[in-house]
Order: sequence, then structure tokens, then C-alpha cells
Amino acid sequence: MESGAAIFLNSVRKVCPDLTDSELSEFASKLTFEEFKKKDFFLQCGTVQKSLGFIVNGLVRSSFVDNDGNEITVGFYSDTDYATHYPTFITQQPSKYSIQCLEPTTMVCLSYENLQWIYENLPSVERYGRLVAEEILKRQQARIESFIFQTTEERYIDFIKCHSDLYHRVSVSHLCSFLGTERQTLTRIRQKLAHK
Repeated sequence: MESGAAIFLNSVRKVCPDLTDSELSEFASKLTFEEFKKKDFFLQCGTVQKSLGFIVNGLVRSSFVDNDGNEITVGFYSDTDYATHYPTFITQQPSKYSIQCLEPTTMVCLSYENLQWIYENLPSVERYGRLVAEEILKRQQARIESFIFQTTEERYIDFIKCHSDLYHRVSVSHLCSFLGTERQTLTRIRQKLAHK
């Protein structure tokens, strides 16, 4: 079985195939590992995210609290994905979001300082950083547009299609929050789709 570092470094190498073994080894020397229990926070609202987290295994949920005190889920992230609120990570400003583990989770972490060191000393890795940032931006845009252009049912169908592996791993209340709907509405949608 591949180690956490190997899984992460393979994902880097896919994006940056020109990285030499010595560069990859230098990159690896800057990584740390963190183990989280279920309900542990990787990031809490109001704090600065010190490290970028690459999920080796596990599941996390990103959320914020609205003006009425409701906790709103904005994303679920699992194996080989990133746990980050990227805009505040790169500016090192306090985050408006929390990232909490829904399962025991192992992450490979790269601190902000080490990321800056890597960009300065391993210029070919900058491409990796750019592509990660682009992927995060695409996802954020897709989420915004889903609330503008899609019905709740369409958002639910998309979730099932894109995240079939998460369907039984997230609670109904978190899923309703993510879809922006009430439990009764989601129940109706599920019943309707079951009879199609």
C-alpha cells in the first residue's frame, strides 16, 4: 500500500512531470503528517490556516455560520483532495470558514512558509500551485452557479453523480445544508427519483 507521502508526491509528479527526483525529495522534506479524529477541526472560523492539507484518507466538511446562527455546509472533501480555504490561506488572513473531520482523517500538510520556500527554490512546482488554485476556483464558481442556474433536484442529482462515494458517508442534515434545502424537500426529491 502506498504511503501518504507517496500518494501526495505522485499527484505532484502528474502535474509537474519535469520535477527531478532530488527536487521531489526536497519537496517531501517540507511535508508533515497529521492524524485527526472524527469531529476534530483542521481549521476553525476566525483563525489563520497555517497549512495546506492533502487528504490521504478520510472525509472533511467545510462550513460557515450565517447571520441567523445557522451552520451552512459549503463542501465535502475526501481522499486525494485538499482541505483548505485557499484565499485566506494564501493571504494568511483569518478564515470565515471551519473545516471539520467527519471521519478519522490523515493529511499530508504543507505549511505556508514551506510552500513559499518551495516556490522560491523549486520554480517548476509553481505550476502545481497554479493548477491547484485553478481547480479550487473552478469548484467555487460551479457551486455559485449551481444556486443561480439549477433547481434543488438538479443540485442533488449532480451531487450523486459527482460524489457517489460520499452519499452514504455524509449525514442527511449536512447534505440538506450543502444543497440549500429542507429535509422534507430532499425526502420528496428522493421519493420522486426512486419512482422514475
